[in-house]
Amino acid sequence: MDFTLSPEMAELQATCRKIAREKVAPRAREIDRTGEYPQDIFEVLRDAGILGLCIPTTYGGAGAGIFGLTLAIEEVAKYSNTISLMLLLTRLPVGPVLIAGTEEQKHRYLTPIATGEQRAAFGLSEPQAGSDVMGMRTRATRDGDDWVLSGTKCWMSGVAQADWYCVFAKTGPVESRDHDSVTAFIVERSWPGVRVGRIDRKMGVKGIDTGELILDEVRVPAENVIGGIGGFRLCMLGLNAMRPIVGARGIGLAEGALMYAVNYLQEREAFGRKLAEFQGLQWKIAELATEIEAARLLTYRAAWMADRGEFTKEYVPLLSMCKWYATELAVKVSGEALQMLGAAGYMEDHLTELFYRDARQLTIVEGTTQVQLGLIARGLLDHDLWWD
Repeated sequence: MDFTLSPEMAELQATCRKIAREKVAPRAREIDRTGEYPQDIFEVLRDAGILGLCIPTTYGGAGAGIFGLTLAIEEVAKYSNTISLMLLLTRLPVGPVLIAGTEEQKHRYLTPIATGEQRAAFGLSEPQAGSDVMGMRTRATRDGDDWVLSGTKCWMSGVAQADWYCVFAKTGPVESRDHDSVTAFIVERSWPGVRVGRIDRKMGVKGIDTGELILDEVRVPAENVIGGIGGFRLCMLGLNAMRPIVGARGIGLAEGALMYAVNYLQEREAFGRKLAEFQGLQWKIAELATEIEAARLLTYRAAWMADRGEFTKEYVPLLSMCKWYATELAVKVSGEALQMLGAAGYMEDHLTELFYRDARQLTIVEGTTQVQLGLIARGLLDHDLWWD
């Protein structure tokens, strides 16, 4: 058992840390204030070869896997969860293609993501079908060799910036709860009938648009079906592999919030002493630091597992643990950091209120806290997770 990063991963971490400090940190507040897409940061990440970390070298990527992307996201999330979302979107939409796509699909759609020529988004949720995936109503109907898609996807991050979408639709009856009735498709933004609908007004993680994708009788060729008809399992495999990536957003945010608060405690005086000299605050920061390290171990292990292909049902409890624990910890640490600054922490003069707002997204996206706990419990009940 070796907890030391390989030289390649250590170099990647150092590169991402430098980018985070020099490029991301100075822009974090402005991105949040304006809500404008940070194209300049996208170009920095592109030029550094960071956009293709999860994509194999065969398709123009860096081949650093989920673990490499986890390290990169942790670094940028210390200053901006918007930029961590930008990196997450280099893996979430391409996951099903990596797992079950054809060689033609991989070369056509993965390579432009790796090079930064294109962006993609992931279409699963609908107004009545968030955690209840099988409640989706977007329909795909066969017409000759093609499929015709109609419906609306919502809460789609990166919807306005994407060049193509990974979209899940019912290929069976809309009312069907049969897992074989859902299929994954690659839908290009330029095709007739594809348009971006309402853009959401979000509490946090501003700068990357989240909103609706409207599909109005969009004709999709058969070669753009991912993994054959019946893709619910593919959807779950893709999301399972994403757990450490979302977990990395949580531990990075928690680290950033705690470091910010500690710096403040060392500078601010009250009752004739630096706040950092008060034992109660020392105990609190020690507790939070320990929990961050626990979350890191869960998350790094999950990333290592995912890169080994261990994201099928029997591994779900361990993957879900990292997502649940790291994202809930982000909420806890950002809240405690804000409290340590008192009234100052509630004001836009400090980043603590930004950390606090951004953290709330993480316990909802890609499987809520409650969904993760249910998956962990099911793993125990099914003895997928057992210590005997």
